Amino acid sequence: MATIMPESENVQKAIKWVSANLEENKQPLQKLVEQAVFKFDLSPKDTDFLTKFFRESNSAK
Repeated sequence: MATIMPESENVQKAIKWVSANLEENKQPLQKLVEQAVFKFDLSPKDTDFLTKFFRESNSAK
C-alpha cells in the first residue's frame, strides 16, 4: 500500500525522526508524534497526516 508523501519538508523530516526514534527508543507512537509537532513546528493538518501515516504503516505490517 503506497502512501503519498507530503510536500512539506518539515513533515518529511518529522516522519524520518519519528521512524528513527520508534526503532531506537521503543517509545509510544503518540508521545513521539507530540514531540515531533513541537520539534518541527507542524500544523494540525500536518499532525493528522503524521499520525495517520504511522497508523497505516503499523496496520500494514
